[in-house]
Parts: sequence; structure tokens; C-alpha cells
Amino acid sequence: MKELKIISPATSANLGAGFDCLGLALNFYNETIIKKNSFFRVSIKGEGDDNIYLKKHNLFIIIFNETYYKLTGKKDNFSFSFVNNIPLSRGLGSSSSIIVAAIASAYYFAGLSINKNMILNQALDYENHPDNISPAVLGGFVCSLVENLKVNYIRTTISDSIKAVVCIPNKAISTNASRKALPTKLSLEDSCFNIAHSSLTTAAFMSKNYDMLKVAAKDRLHERGRMMAIPELFKVQELAIKNGALMSNLSGSGSTFFNLCYNDDANKLNKILSDNFKDMRVLTLDFNNTGFEIL
Repeated sequence: MKELKIISPATSANLGAGFDCLGLALNFYNETIIKKNSFFRVSIKGEGDDNIYLKKHNLFIIIFNETYYKLTGKKDNFSFSFVNNIPLSRGLGSSSSIIVAAIASAYYFAGLSINKNMILNQALDYENHPDNISPAVLGGFVCSLVENLKVNYIRTTISDSIKAVVCIPNKAISTNASRKALPTKLSLEDSCFNIAHSSLTTAAFMSKNYDMLKVAAKDRLHERGRMMAIPELFKVQELAIKNGALMSNLSGSGSTFFNLCYNDDANKLNKILSDNFKDMRVLTLDFNNTGFEIL
């Protein structure tokens, strides 16, 4: 147990009306190699490689050390090599990816078995909403809620007949700032709207009736207020729906926009979005059905 390589996937949460309870995993990963060492060492490639603060106050290392100490009572030295592909503060679950990978890695070096349900529930110590941590741990599409400090969930795999086309703006939106854009009250009509659409979204993924997402993936709670920070996102949504997207929604709290389409429409959708939004990074991604993996 002197070395570990772990990958943890990006996630997209909310998925329209499923505020704080729906999420899925993407084949887009952060990769970490950890070695027992005679001295502490950290290197970062990719996202955050030019940020000195992230080397001195690294969330992964903080959580790893806390968990490892709780499990072993030891403060050993390790070297950490990060390859960060998931953009920071863009609504693709970078924090959740870090949290679950750090906890799982600590269990590995403590010589303990890694139970995904246990990792998921321990992740609540660092992230109290399960919509991103659940797919980061389990993969696939997950509907989850927290009750009595435990994540209760139902998950399903995602078919390889569909792809995600994500638009990643250069501008970040912090989750805390984004939550300030949420309404303090919701009408009965809008509440019923979101309950119905969240339920139908869940049913569409569980039954793999993805055509139903054209109707289901709509929201009246959080998207509009959050999208006002980057009004260009309204145009992204409009163009995506006109050009093959089965659903087009803000990813998490933003600023990334998540679009889902059938495989045959992915190249066309990517090109249209790339041509029209040159200041955004557009990626076509498969879905992840495994969650984090130790390799």
C-alpha cells in the first residue's frame, strides 16, 4: 500500500427541476497519484496548476489527512500528484470529485476495505447536498436525499446511446453567490411544476425513455435567476434545444451548461455551440457508470 492511483468523475447536478437531489456522472476525470514518502510533496497539472494557494491549502490533502488520522491516529508523509481536468467553480462537481476521492484514498492507505455507501455517507461531512457526491461515488444517474444524516438513493446506469455536450464559460460562478440568486418564496403553481418535472425527469432516466426529457427537463426554481449572471446562457439553451438537445440545463449552480442528446446529434450540436460561443469551451462527453475508481 505504498502507492495509489485514483480517478474521480465530473458530475452534473439538478438537471432542471431536480434541485439538490438529481445528478449524473460524466466520463471526465480528475486523477491523483499518492505515494508514501519521507517528506510531504505536491504537484498539480491542469486546473489550478498556477495557483499557489491550492498547493498550500489543497482540499484533497486536507480531507485525506483528516480522514487518515481519524482511521489510524497517524500523521504520515505522502506525496500527491494531481492531474485536474474538471474546471473549478463551473458546476461540474469538482469539489465532490475531490471529496470522495480523498476519503477513499485515506481508507486505502489505512488498509481498510472501501465500501462505497460508507464513503458516500462520510462525504456528507464536507458536502451536505447529495446531488453531486452521489454520482461521484456511484456513477450513473442518481436520485438522492439526506435523512437522519444518511444518503438514501436510487441509481441507474445511463445508456451509451446518448452523450453530453457541455458548454463551459470562462467565467466562474461560486455556489454561495449562486444560492443568493434563489427565490425566498415559491408559488404553489411553481412548486407543483417542479415536483412534476423532477419526477418525470427521474422516471425518464430510470426507464431510459430519454425522449421524455424534452418535456421533463424544465425548471421554475433556480435556473433563471442563476443564468442572469451570464445572460448568454439563455441563448445556449435556445440553440441547443433547436438543434437536437433532449435537455438543456444549467449544470449545478453554473456556469457550465449541460446538454444531453442522442449520439447521432452530438457532433452537430457541438459544432453549432462551438461556432456560436467561441468564448466557451465545448466538450462532448460520454457518461460514467462506475463512479470513482482505484486503478
